[in-house]
Amino acid sequence: MTWIHSIILAIVEGITEFLPISSTGHMALASAFMGIEKNDFTKLFIENIQFGTILSVIVLYWKKFFDFNRLQLYVKLLVAFIPAAIFGLLFKKHIDAVLGNPLFIACTLFFGGIVLLFVDKWFNHPTIESEEKINYKQSFIIGLFQVLAVVLPGISRSAATIVGGMQQKLTRKAAAEFSFFLAVPTLAGAFAKSLWDAHKDTPELLNHHNITILALGNLIGFVVAMLAIKFFITFLTKHGFKVFGWYRIAMGGFILTLLCCGYNLNIG
Repeated sequence: MTWIHSIILAIVEGITEFLPISSTGHMALASAFMGIEKNDFTKLFIENIQFGTILSVIVLYWKKFFDFNRLQLYVKLLVAFIPAAIFGLLFKKHIDAVLGNPLFIACTLFFGGIVLLFVDKWFNHPTIESEEKINYKQSFIIGLFQVLAVVLPGISRSAATIVGGMQQKLTRKAAAEFSFFLAVPTLAGAFAKSLWDAHKDTPELLNHHNITILALGNLIGFVVAMLAIKFFITFLTKHGFKVFGWYRIAMGGFILTLLCCGYNLNIG
């Protein structure tokens, strides 16, 4: 992986992590289109680049994260996080396998896009405008929606949790913000596990050069994600999900067309 590769992947991650269009799918496909060699460091980079996006949420919403009079928020996030943590550990081999399947990613992008076309009509009577009014049962159900994205790469963690929130009567803005908050423990857990696994199994990957590339990627991802979150909240509140649905359909259709034409998308 070159410096240019790391910068491009960081930009892709920053843009797509909090938009309902699947950062996992876009990162895998961007790697394939750039012809990045599939090795242990590439996998480590893709898993760890999320650290910068975690920081972007904490910085943007620092008043809520560091208000220790709102301890219920932490409990709600823990309740919502537990299902994904359990299923992520149980189905890691399955997740790695489908992540390397371009047909699977194309299909989840395409059919997930169709769902987004109708979400605004399905859940158009919200009653919850902030996370303070979310109860623990609702938090757990949103966490179950997140499981879909964990075991089916390409669904989009953001899309699944926002739709889950809207199904639980949250407004689009409240659902999006709770999705952002839930990303912190979810992505932090994945980041910590991948870093620990690298330290334990392949410590040679954590050399000065590779750590520098990771640091640069996370810095770029942090800045881009900050901008993406601000854009997404404003756009979603005004316009809803249809644009993202059509984008997913177009992207999924484009990938399916390439596969039908015999183009080899080596993302495994």
